Amino acid sequence: MLWRSGFVLLLAHLVMATPLARRWSDFTEKHSWVQIPKGWELYSEAPSDYTFDLRIGLKQNGMEELIENLMEISDPGHARYGQHLTQEETEQLVRPRPESTEAVKVWLEAHGLTDDDVVHRTGGGDWVTVRVSVHQAERMLGTKYSVYHHPRSGEKVVRTLAYSLPRELHSHIDVVAPTTYFGTMRSMRATSFLQPEIKAIDNSVDNSTLDVDATVPSSCATTITPACLRALYNTVNYVPSQTSRNGLGVAGYLDEFANRADLQTFFRRFRPDAAGSSFTTVRVNGGGDDQSDPGVEANLDIQYTTGISFPTPNTYWSTGGSPPFDPDSETPTNTNEPYLDWINSVLAQSSIPPVITTSYGDDEQTVPQDYAVSVCNLFAQLGSRGVTAFFSSGDFGVGGGDCRTNDGTNTVLFQPAFPASCPFVTTVGGTTRVNPEIAVSFSGGGFSRYFSTPSYQSAAVSRFVAGLGATFNGLYNKTGRAYPDVSAQGNGFQVVIGGRVGSVGGTSASSPTVAGVFALLNDFRLSQGKSTLGFINPLIYSTGSSGFNDITAGSNPGCNTRGFTAGTGWDPVTGLGTPDFVKLQQLV
Repeated sequence: MLWRSGFVLLLAHLVMATPLARRWSDFTEKHSWVQIPKGWELYSEAPSDYTFDLRIGLKQNGMEELIENLMEISDPGHARYGQHLTQEETEQLVRPRPESTEAVKVWLEAHGLTDDDVVHRTGGGDWVTVRVSVHQAERMLGTKYSVYHHPRSGEKVVRTLAYSLPRELHSHIDVVAPTTYFGTMRSMRATSFLQPEIKAIDNSVDNSTLDVDATVPSSCATTITPACLRALYNTVNYVPSQTSRNGLGVAGYLDEFANRADLQTFFRRFRPDAAGSSFTTVRVNGGGDDQSDPGVEANLDIQYTTGISFPTPNTYWSTGGSPPFDPDSETPTNTNEPYLDWINSVLAQSSIPPVITTSYGDDEQTVPQDYAVSVCNLFAQLGSRGVTAFFSSGDFGVGGGDCRTNDGTNTVLFQPAFPASCPFVTTVGGTTRVNPEIAVSFSGGGFSRYFSTPSYQSAAVSRFVAGLGATFNGLYNKTGRAYPDVSAQGNGFQVVIGGRVGSVGGTSASSPTVAGVFALLNDFRLSQGKSTLGFINPLIYSTGSSGFNDITAGSNPGCNTRGFTAGTGWDPVTGLGTPDFVKLQQLV
């Protein structure tokens, strides 16, 4: 569905219909799609009086300095290692230049928007949210909003296929949302799935303990419990002591609620010493906590983070989003920008759990690059403050579906995932079986087309690429940020859902597993008078690399190819391998 020429005529009409000062009507394009993003279809025009929250991401004056700081404090060989920034120091670095703040203020005023219309401003002033009507947003951005429908999820959103900014503002604004990013939590893919073909553990059998001196039992090759993971990753004998200073967070989204009753059933079955303990739910942007509606994803995440890290305090963020689009509603509605809502809320807190795990993602190509870069920079802020952010790598190998590009050429390419491809997060792939572990076939892995290979992984990645030779030439970006970084079991997890045990798989299981292990490592460092680990990638690709069990078998097929193959050293299937807590304990 090519539409560019018609849109240009419409844009000209919009600009001429209501005169503004030329400085605000001299538009140049910021981002556009050549066709409606895959999976979405045009539903209707957007009512001109429909109101929503428009987020404006200003250029951060000290972002380069913040990233430079992040790399220094995350490098175990640097004198500043572990000297994380405070909230105030981080906000000062991302604060826009005064002229940027002023230019945006004048632009908003030219469109009749005052401080009364500002519904939120981040502490550093780098994100400003204003409540606008569709009519106002169209004039501000030289565009036309429509309602789009996602039949698979039933979601309807107000979005545009292109937007522009006055030429003067391009040097002051990085991104505006919602505009061309169509992803919502309902349309995105949670990286977990039910596995009815794997028989769940009988409720009458006690699987709560393992002999700590024994090898991992063969049953763990098909069904995974906390006991399996604690034995596999060598955490059985560690008892956390820094519970007043440590923590672990799970980012949960739309209509996924972690159930407390199910957690108690899970503890009684699989971690009896944790029975009676729980987690804290923090609601973000109208997030719910419906205990009558347990979520598979939410229960998986919280049962395994607590099952490994107990008694470390756990937090579950329930992040809400927009209700279904209602053209007759006069109530301003949130526009469901999940990462922006959640991460800005977390960054606004003076105290953040030192480890966070998230189990959702999109194909990178479906996320506008300006949006992806802005969100990725927010994760750099998290890392600067001493937080380790884990993301699952996805469940589609090197790409799901037909793997065709959305740039109008329909070229078949491997499809990296985002935020997995962000260089400031730690991405977790999946394994299966035991003695030895091998890569699970769905483990997401690949190379970003938005972000270049960061220095911390350049040596490991270049070795893999050199060994690959001409295989898959043209299907992946050899100079891109490569992922996953690490991996863990991802198959046959025993999860209590509605009081019954079921089998669940996906890298959604892998990420909370690794998060639990690193929460214990933070506990150990805190007990030694050290800081939390923070952004771990420079560590694990250097002095920490020997703390992982190298996975050398298995592959991640996709895009009608066999995908990449796991081998000695780092690979884009299992990363550096699975964690060995005792070895890592000696290295950190």
